[in-house]
Amino acid sequence: MLQDIRQSTQGTAAKIIIGLIVLSFAGFGIQSILLDGGRGSVAEINGEDITPEELQQAIYTQQQRMMQMMGDNLDPSMLEDDRLRGPALEALIGRKLQTQAADALDLAVSEREIAQMVTSMPQFQVDGQFSPELYKNTLASAGYTPLYFKQVLADDMVVNQLRTGLTASEFVTPAELALNARILSEQRDLRYMTLPRESYAVTAPPADEDIQAWYDSNAASFRSQEAVDLEYIELTVEDFFQPVEESVLVEAYELAIGEQGYQSRSRVSHILLTEEGDTPVAERVGAIKARLADGAEFAALANEYSEDIGSAGQGGDLGYTTGDTFPPEMEAAIVELQPGEVSAAVESDAGTHIILVTDREAGEPPTLEELRPQLEESLQLEEARAEIVSVVEQLKDISFNAENLSGPADELGLELATIDGVTRSHAEGVFATPVLLEAAFSDDVLMAGNNSDVMELSAGRYVVLSVRTHHEPQLQPLDDVREQVIEQLNSDRTEQALEQAAEEALAALRQGHSVEAVATERGLQWNVELAANRQTMTLPFEVLNKTFEMPRPAADETSNDLVYTRAGDVVVVQLFGVNAGDFDSLPEPEQLQLQRQTTMEYGALVNTEFQRSLRDNADI
Repeated sequence: MLQDIRQSTQGTAAKIIIGLIVLSFAGFGIQSILLDGGRGSVAEINGEDITPEELQQAIYTQQQRMMQMMGDNLDPSMLEDDRLRGPALEALIGRKLQTQAADALDLAVSEREIAQMVTSMPQFQVDGQFSPELYKNTLASAGYTPLYFKQVLADDMVVNQLRTGLTASEFVTPAELALNARILSEQRDLRYMTLPRESYAVTAPPADEDIQAWYDSNAASFRSQEAVDLEYIELTVEDFFQPVEESVLVEAYELAIGEQGYQSRSRVSHILLTEEGDTPVAERVGAIKARLADGAEFAALANEYSEDIGSAGQGGDLGYTTGDTFPPEMEAAIVELQPGEVSAAVESDAGTHIILVTDREAGEPPTLEELRPQLEESLQLEEARAEIVSVVEQLKDISFNAENLSGPADELGLELATIDGVTRSHAEGVFATPVLLEAAFSDDVLMAGNNSDVMELSAGRYVVLSVRTHHEPQLQPLDDVREQVIEQLNSDRTEQALEQAAEEALAALRQGHSVEAVATERGLQWNVELAANRQTMTLPFEVLNKTFEMPRPAADETSNDLVYTRAGDVVVVQLFGVNAGDFDSLPEPEQLQLQRQTTMEYGALVNTEFQRSLRDNADI
């Protein structure tokens, strides 16, 4: 049916039908805009809105994170907005509930704390130093403005205060510690002997009739994989890079320097005064100004007067700003000050500020040669992106109805590549990409013989493919797989011999024979481990896990069982002693570790339950 549609899309009747469909969709689209366009939020949480812009930013952030994590192995369908919208909205709702809870508890962070956090983030640093240019560029590429980013960061820091407070408020009682110690610090005594797989290996060639019988009964294991031979066209944005003229490069350099500004940065100290003091703000400002005029040190006055707890102890120091770190009123005043000058009283939402500029560093722009590689790549990328989009659109149109890809490749001057023997589990090269394998083995491409859609694998990388030959799974002749059959047959025989020997040894133990006697009789190595705990490193981890899974034996009796190791060996384990853990007998470091571990687990549980409570009681 799909092929019929393809062949019919050029007819007059089809065009009329398509036109009617377009008109109907256009009508519904207008109605949707008229009816729904006025909505200003996607959700309302206790009266606070989550805006479409916030949701789209959350989706974009999730897309970027997934692209960085998975690279070329990412299935593009995983990045679709519709798939990410639900989880992103749920995350925003949870975040909004937590910020509301933090606000209700009057939790807050200072501008200084936010500035310190920003300047300490490695993604904004060059050679260990904060770079204002990198900061702005990184935020712009992620779709953030500095103001919005700092608001998001402030919310994160406040929410972290809330979580820390919740987890830190949890404690563990002595009874809980004793119960945890009884289980987690339990010690077990065991003996075990190992039956090495290699000691029971069957290497003698099996009889021909056994080979034939095993091959016949396991024929499905010797079918070749379904495979396809493909032809494909791959486009990358780098294929369209062209040399950049020097005049264009110079113009871009001048524009970049102008846009970045490479503005100076100022180191700022302040004294913050609020209305909460006993003395009116204006009176305190006058007193501070008078003492400054008499030669008092600004840092000493900040320590005495400032109500900014974060900076007062540092002499009022707030660090550096390039013009967008502090509230606009403060930034406007800072611009007008020379180093060593003190501002008049400056009002902001936080209160009244008296500002001192302690240092100013001029921003030095890089030279053209220093920026040349970056500018060249940026200009080439800009031009190439426009070119590749045009070519991709042409390729989509031409390949849709083409019998194969040789015609589109010739018409557009593109390279046609081929690859043979691609299976559904192909794991090398470009066809290790899941979306390409899915397309290659789709009914539309594999069965109907159509060209695939032009698929975008990542930014600036596209592939369209077509199947040249389809190789159905075939039963491989016995002569071609004889060695493989012999290997599998002998492996099964080895497994049977090993399992029989292990069961016989286990039966002997259950009949009352000692581990030493059973091991000696069979020429096996045996070991004993006393007071093993859950962290014992001298035991194979399979043996350790099995030991603590086995039931406690009755007095003067033992528990016996088998465990297989990753190497294929079998270990017969005999448990003969269990001693419950005792908190008081633990060394002090282990007591502290257990207490911390239990407190963290309880704290995480409290945080989870708190978030569930917020959701259950919210008006969403």
